[in-house]
Amino acid sequence: MSHHLFLLSPSDTPLYELTHYSSKPVQTTTSPLASNLPSWSTSAFAGTLTALSGASSATQAHHIQGGPVRMGGGKDRHVIQMIANASLDVIEEVMRKENAMYLKSVDKFNEWTVSAFITPGNMKFVLLHESRNDDGIKAFFVDVWELYVKTMLNPFHTAHTPIRSPVFDARVRASAKKYL
Repeated sequence: MSHHLFLLSPSDTPLYELTHYSSKPVQTTTSPLASNLPSWSTSAFAGTLTALSGASSATQAHHIQGGPVRMGGGKDRHVIQMIANASLDVIEEVMRKENAMYLKSVDKFNEWTVSAFITPGNMKFVLLHESRNDDGIKAFFVDVWELYVKTMLNPFHTAHTPIRSPVFDARVRASAKKYL
């Protein structure tokens, strides 16, 4: 299971990007209809589904013995960036309607759910994830916000410029490992 974090300036310029692969177990729910289908019925279209999702065939995951069949996974960087960019309009609409910093799930694209966190300075933290973990995601966003504020307090860092600090990166990765 992977998570993709984007920190965007108020003008939607990307300042930081992280891809985190979690080793926590995925909770899958199967519909009664899907459990009655033979495994060959969903895997027969694997190539077509992979091509449509924009993912490479190397990212396919097949579980033949009655488990879920996930095609693609959207692991290609340009697909992930496209999903994050496409969700910005939805995030802005939800921002106008709700007066909250944590916007939970604002958009969904195939298996990806987009969650957002808006700071008082209008920074957007966008997270693409595959499973629901609202409490963990909120705690992760709050932790990243605290790390971001500490980075902005550094007199050697210019606001709204890409964050290239190895300390910031290590701490965000540690937070992702802890909460996601």
